[in-house]
Amino acid sequence: MAQRYVRVASTEGQIYYGLLQLNRQVQVLDAPPWLQGQPTNLSLEYEHYQVLAPCAPSKIVAVGKNYAQHAAEMGTPVPKEPLLFLKPSTTIISAGSPIRYPSQSQRVDYEGELAVVIGDCCLDCTPEQASAKIWGYTIANDVTARDLQRRDGQWTRAKSFDTFCSLGPWVVRELSPGARLQTYLNDNESPVQSVSIDDMVFSPDFLVFYISRIMSLLPGDVVLTGTPAGVGPMQVGDRVRVEIEGIGFLENPVV
Repeated sequence: MAQRYVRVASTEGQIYYGLLQLNRQVQVLDAPPWLQGQPTNLSLEYEHYQVLAPCAPSKIVAVGKNYAQHAAEMGTPVPKEPLLFLKPSTTIISAGSPIRYPSQSQRVDYEGELAVVIGDCCLDCTPEQASAKIWGYTIANDVTARDLQRRDGQWTRAKSFDTFCSLGPWVVRELSPGARLQTYLNDNESPVQSVSIDDMVFSPDFLVFYISRIMSLLPGDVVLTGTPAGVGPMQVGDRVRVEIEGIGFLENPVV
């Protein structure tokens, strides 16, 4: 099993980065792992910590319509260049935390995605350099108020409500290019989204290269690589689970 890097809060309120062990202990690191954090002598038992989102980015750069079938279901062509938007860091919640349904919206959709965590400062990178700037991978749900997105034309309001970016539960260093992403609602055995991540129009390496020509990506920043076809509404009381082979699953209730 790949090493799983987590961010946790101890029962005393201290926040740590660490390595999750098979017995669910967390071996604490002295810094975030992408900042060369090294193991310490401190370990936390399962009862003595709470799992947080695995990083605290300065920004979340997201990519729209990066799967051809999703662009088709939205009634638009595949973009000729990556279609970028930003989500504020206040949208981030951890695995298990509730997604809050805003009163302003009548339709809130799930969007399961692969998320990339940046490991080093990245500005004006070549494609080859951009690949080395990717430290690891995690799972995201880019929650979207679909009616507001359509009404506004631009996407800031629809994508930016607090709790609209569940992230986690941990980061892994390596991922198979053909890993399958699947999204499930409640206890349904059939996924509502299912795709191989190599079906992306623009690869994670290319996205980091492209974004770095516009803005600096900093260690711990997150790039959301786009959602596949099958997006749909969530209701209060639902549970949504996003799975990616080689990482695990991210599940959140809707309240």
